Amino acid sequence: AVGPAVVRIDTERTIHAPSLDPLFEDPTFKRFFGDEIPNMQPKDRLERGQGSGVIVSKDGLLLTNAHVVADAEKVTVTLTDGRSYIGVVKGTDEVVDLAVVKIETKGVDLPIAPLGVSADLEVGDWVLAVGNPLGLDNTVTLGIVSSLNRSAAEVGIPEKRLNFIQTDAAINPGNSGGPLVNEFGQVVGLNTAIRANAEGIGFAIPIDRAKDVLNELSNGRKIQHAYVGIQMVSLTPEFARQNNEDPNAASIIPEVEGAIVIRVIPKSPAATSGVRRFDIIQAIDGTEVRSAKEVQTIVDRAKVGQIVHLRIVRGESEKPIEVQVKTGDLSTIKDLDTKDGHKSQK
Repeated sequence: AVGPAVVRIDTERTIHAPSLDPLFEDPTFKRFFGDEIPNMQPKDRLERGQGSGVIVSKDGLLLTNAHVVADAEKVTVTLTDGRSYIGVVKGTDEVVDLAVVKIETKGVDLPIAPLGVSADLEVGDWVLAVGNPLGLDNTVTLGIVSSLNRSAAEVGIPEKRLNFIQTDAAINPGNSGGPLVNEFGQVVGLNTAIRANAEGIGFAIPIDRAKDVLNELSNGRKIQHAYVGIQMVSLTPEFARQNNEDPNAASIIPEVEGAIVIRVIPKSPAATSGVRRFDIIQAIDGTEVRSAKEVQTIVDRAKVGQIVHLRIVRGESEKPIEVQVKTGDLSTIKDLDTKDGHKSQK
């Protein structure tokens, strides 16, 4: 059973107050205002947070969201039977919003959640979201799978590099990091509270993606994410036609399918290789692509240092371009804002 393996995570971190403006200590300022200046020494304050997690190994490893434990100075993990342990954050990956926390139980047996295969999910499947929303321990909500590949851009967080499971099971603050469970009692996703006040819409990180990073994070290794440095939108003949009929359009676009580059990040691998704005990517390593999402999926699977071969359309001609994939952290990836199916407003 999954229930006993679901934990509450309480965090504490210090918010450092900014220092007083040096103007208050200026002798000239003091001469004019004297003791009228109050003694306002800023004070640090303690910020507490709460989320959920799920135990996935006998040696005390648990999965949760990266934002649940971000910058935490103290992590307390509480089991459903009331036992509490200090948690140690072994690793976080903000790009996919995953973290691994370890608790030391000194030989005490722990309940472990069985992990399923999110790739086996189908739209319409029943799922349960388990967690501690709003401080209510071990709350279970029921829903169905509404979508299996909701892109991060569609969800409104384009800096993330994954597709989400969408469900109508209620997911609220405090649910973040808790498991999404299939009808067989297996964990198929990790709940993440993304949109405030979103009635009937919840999102979860596929457990297959979490498995990919579990070993790396549990050993304290940093996850390397493939990065080429382009911002793009999906291109369809209808999209191109609409653009070409606009008298203010910046460029005439061929009426083909693919992903059109709308921005190249300066000094990025793509920029160095000669990729330009309005280039249309139609294939990568011989695989035809019809959307920005397909391009991103192929790049995500590439290894850092690998050369990928793009077939692009530029103007009226095709052109092959080789780009070496490099690693990008959250700051570089945030600058991309890859969107699918509509123009970026940035």
